[in-house]
Amino acid sequence: MLTAFYTYGGFLFMMSFLSALPGAAAQGIIWGIMAIGVYITFRVLDIADLTVDGSFGTGGAVLVMCTISGMNIYLAMVLAFLAGCLAGLATGIFHTVLGIPAILSGILTQLALYSINLRILGGKANQTISARNYNLIVSLGEINKSLIVGLAFAVVIIAILYWFFGTELGHSIRATGNNQAMARANGINTNVNKIIGLVLSNGLVAVSGALLSQYQGFADVNMGRGAIVIGLAAVIIGEVLLGKIFKNFALRLFACVVGGVIYYIVITLVLRLGLNANDLKLFSALVVAVFLGVPYWKNKIAAKNVKRTGGAENA
Repeated sequence: MLTAFYTYGGFLFMMSFLSALPGAAAQGIIWGIMAIGVYITFRVLDIADLTVDGSFGTGGAVLVMCTISGMNIYLAMVLAFLAGCLAGLATGIFHTVLGIPAILSGILTQLALYSINLRILGGKANQTISARNYNLIVSLGEINKSLIVGLAFAVVIIAILYWFFGTELGHSIRATGNNQAMARANGINTNVNKIIGLVLSNGLVAVSGALLSQYQGFADVNMGRGAIVIGLAAVIIGEVLLGKIFKNFALRLFACVVGGVIYYIVITLVLRLGLNANDLKLFSALVVAVFLGVPYWKNKIAAKNVKRTGGAENA
């Protein structure tokens, strides 16, 4: 009797979890687009940019307020992207013109964006929009449509970035991240490249924020808090699980989206298992820490094995 009870309970849990998967995947794809922006600064430019916590909310705030004012949703998306680009430009100027370290530049812009986002939202902490009143691109009430649209956005963005980073300017940006001194020696203006990378990165982060505000039905002044952790989690999960398979630049960008989906599926699972929602940020930090540590320990273990093998052969 007890076995049957647990079996039935397990069946109900599994059915509940499976029914939540499409929503988790849709949200994961949206955050995966944000992770692509994080990848540009974190991996391409080798900069830890904390602006994203602010520019993510900026994208959502601009989208919601433009939509409420009656603007076309696609034009509102473009304006959200441009607002994110301006945030990245501010960080780039702080870093390159004023000589402020990159991580502090991002923190300064992030702090400023809190007040800016509050002003954009009309002085309110949040503003709501509904798919019943507005023609939204994605929404929680149409998860299948949101999945398709989100994936289409991700594919188009990856295709554009793959083309861009294959151009001379794109190669110079990648060279700046790989070796600044060598890039300067070859006549590359590394400061300009950093600004372009930060602008592009935060523009994509804002697009993700604009999509999420539609999906969840509101924009909140704090909606970007901890976004950098989720973005890093998606990037690192994608690299650890798919890094050896996905060697192409476009596939590496797609791995960020896959990482975002996996992250949100895991989040959905642990919430269904009873994790307190208040502990989500702690769980996210632990996930990032574990996946960041995996490559280091793999290399360390591999180095030890090489030493042992070499020592045995010499003996």
